[in-house]
Amino acid sequence: MKPRTPRILFVDIETAPTLAYVWGLFKENVSIDKIVHSGYVLCWSAKWLGEDTIMFDSIMKSRPKAMCQRVHKLLCQADIVIHYNGSSFDIPTLNKEFVQLDMLPPAPYKQVDLLLAVRKAFRFTSNKLDYVSKQLGLGTKLRHPGFQMWVDCMAKDKRAWEVMEKYNRQDTALLETLYRRLLPWIQGHPNVSNIVDESVCPNCGSAKIQRRGIARTQVMQYARYQCQDCGTWFRSCNSVKAQRIERFQGIAG
Repeated sequence: MKPRTPRILFVDIETAPTLAYVWGLFKENVSIDKIVHSGYVLCWSAKWLGEDTIMFDSIMKSRPKAMCQRVHKLLCQADIVIHYNGSSFDIPTLNKEFVQLDMLPPAPYKQVDLLLAVRKAFRFTSNKLDYVSKQLGLGTKLRHPGFQMWVDCMAKDKRAWEVMEKYNRQDTALLETLYRRLLPWIQGHPNVSNIVDESVCPNCGSAKIQRRGIARTQVMQYARYQCQDCGTWFRSCNSVKAQRIERFQGIAG
């Protein structure tokens, strides 16, 4: 039987801005009673790791509930969902849409937020997706007219929607490219070996692993490995048999 491979999904959404009445432009406190219309999902783009197809749906192509049901189904099929700032924005925004439409939560899945991974491992001048990707020579986000594109899409302008779709799809393609590049740097990546139940690299799932030295904690020793495909360093779960030497652990004063 062929070993199971994890289903890794890349997701990116675009939303409409919240519309509100304001008295001024500087230090304005927008209270709830000034809100005319709250923001909502305009469209989403998604693709499976290693597959060519980039899926897309929008309120221009489908009714809002049908659009949300399609991305909900994809999330239910995923073992791991990859996004950029999705922990704070994309996923909570989608969840808000789901509950408003009286939908149940998607099946549980693990998440990797590449923005958090970038912030933790590096010190780029900017942590924006476009800047980081450009610095790594991976490409850029699609150039567009700016905020006016969102306004025109809300007004159902077909030409604006053509650009929006290309923009959303490009973000998802860029997300996968960046993920592959950052993979050995991502700390706390969901353990792929636990998903497939095989002795493979916990980050990328490759069986090409090489034992390289010993990983030491304060009191234990573990076999250390490096993936020969993605470059991730990791250690065994079981400690190696230590020499019969009394070991001590410091006590915090």
